[in-house]
Amino acid sequence: MDFIKRVLSTVTGIIVFLIICFLGLFLIGLLFGASSDEVIQVKSNSVLELKLNFPIKDYADKTEFAEYPFLNEDDKNGLFNIIDAINYAATDNKIKGISIANNFINAGISQTKALRNALLKFKESGKFVVAYSDIYTQKDYYLSSVADTIYMNPVGMMEFKGLYSERLYFKDFQEKTGFKMEVVRFGKYKSAVEPFLTNEMSDENREQISVYLNGLWNEIKQDVSKSRNIASEKLNTIADSLLGRTADLAKRSQLIDRIAYHDEYINDIKNVVGVKPNDDLESITISDYSIYVANKLKSNKSKNKIAVIYAEGDIIYGEGDEETVGQGVMNASLKEAREDDKVKAIVLRINSPGGSALASELIWREIELTKKVKPVIVSMGDVAASGGYYIACNADKIIAEPTTITGSIGVFGVLPNGKQLADNMGINAEQVITNKNAVSYSFFEPLNDEQRAFIKESIVDIYELFTNRVAVGRNMSQDDVKAIAQGRVWTGVDALNNGLVDELGGLDLALQRAIEAADIEDYKIEEFPVYEKDLDQMLSDLGLVKAKETILKEELGEENYRILKEIKSMSKKKGIQLLFPYSLEIK
Repeated sequence: MDFIKRVLSTVTGIIVFLIICFLGLFLIGLLFGASSDEVIQVKSNSVLELKLNFPIKDYADKTEFAEYPFLNEDDKNGLFNIIDAINYAATDNKIKGISIANNFINAGISQTKALRNALLKFKESGKFVVAYSDIYTQKDYYLSSVADTIYMNPVGMMEFKGLYSERLYFKDFQEKTGFKMEVVRFGKYKSAVEPFLTNEMSDENREQISVYLNGLWNEIKQDVSKSRNIASEKLNTIADSLLGRTADLAKRSQLIDRIAYHDEYINDIKNVVGVKPNDDLESITISDYSIYVANKLKSNKSKNKIAVIYAEGDIIYGEGDEETVGQGVMNASLKEAREDDKVKAIVLRINSPGGSALASELIWREIELTKKVKPVIVSMGDVAASGGYYIACNADKIIAEPTTITGSIGVFGVLPNGKQLADNMGINAEQVITNKNAVSYSFFEPLNDEQRAFIKESIVDIYELFTNRVAVGRNMSQDDVKAIAQGRVWTGVDALNNGLVDELGGLDLALQRAIEAADIEDYKIEEFPVYEKDLDQMLSDLGLVKAKETILKEELGEENYRILKEIKSMSKKKGIQLLFPYSLEIK
């Protein structure tokens, strides 16, 4: 009898716990699912604070919880939500100007340029843009250089030094640990796997990195030169000699206008807005204002829609999620937009270094089906390389930012091999086979010549298919494509010159080309993909994964953790890859 009581007590406790959890989730939904326009208000004589210290993605993501719809998320802090907010602020009588203060922007170079262009357009309204910082990173200064007046703390610091990129090489590491990567590649510039083959950078890789880094630096210099009225050659001298590293040097070099403390900066803004020194300055953050503007833009009643589909992250074979591009969510989004009669054209926004060759081909096919029904325009972000270019090449028109990194038309395959590691640990693997090629690959054995030949054959076939896809899509001969392929990386400017893209510009230009192709005058935007989540995903999002990452960083240190993460990432790649030559980190 006591046993039955204990069982019933336990069951009752579990039921009560589940009810409490459900009620908790329901209350969270009520708290965070409330209409944002009822909460966020913009007061008169406000200054828009452009603080961008959060990770900026092109797309803020839409998520739906099938079992808990009150938890559905539709964030408005993506790059183009921010740009929409800046554009709206130009005509909002309550917004008097924009302040960029202590930013530490967390965005790519092309994203920063897009924001910069939005600020230049905002200034045409006659409203002010001012900037202040204790520490200007190079990217922060690039954005802030559009300001009418640039302030810097008297003991502040500035980075203005040019660009560099660093690559880690693992050949000796593999020899010491016994954990190796079996590599087969096609394309002399396809250097994604180079760190596993050598301890030094190849001449070809050094050449392409140098070319596109200088291309990016030239774009930055030209923009800063125009805004600050400083000759490009002088900017190089400033960078070479670090003549902006202190407030005094920065002012003498004309990089900034005023040396002041933050309170003095605020008082100057108050003076411009017409606020008394002892009164508070009204302001609103860009995060809040983006939500406010998004709700205002919902009032667009146009029956015509332009679908903007975001492909952001590594391309993987599978469904895909907020961090990766899978053929599952991509093809579902393309199909939904294609079959919606109200959608008149599609803009595919790509910010991806590529990945799975198979997934890239499946997405390419869905785009091919889609463009037979309605126009497909590609807009490229920071990077649209390798598989990212594969899914772009058959679009009706391709538009890239001048600072976009694209191309990388090449193929590689990589397989982890632990033969030496196993030997070192006293482990021996033995196989029993029925047929000659039954063992196509074993983690515990190195590839033999025949296995390597089969893989090489597949890679060559995919390279031929890839270059043919580009040739047909871009109306070029396959030989001409191969002349600029071999895994070579190009900036948007270079890609325009060699025929890989049609125009230079941002998403706004892509939308303009879309409405021209669809022959419509008014439209509203519908964004894809919409991600579906279940309870397991919710638990993952509560921070359990992040806690593990934080612990590893603390134990290993940032640099060692980065090495571990890169090796782990490469070991997870399955199948033949169309991937950017290396992990992109421009500093």
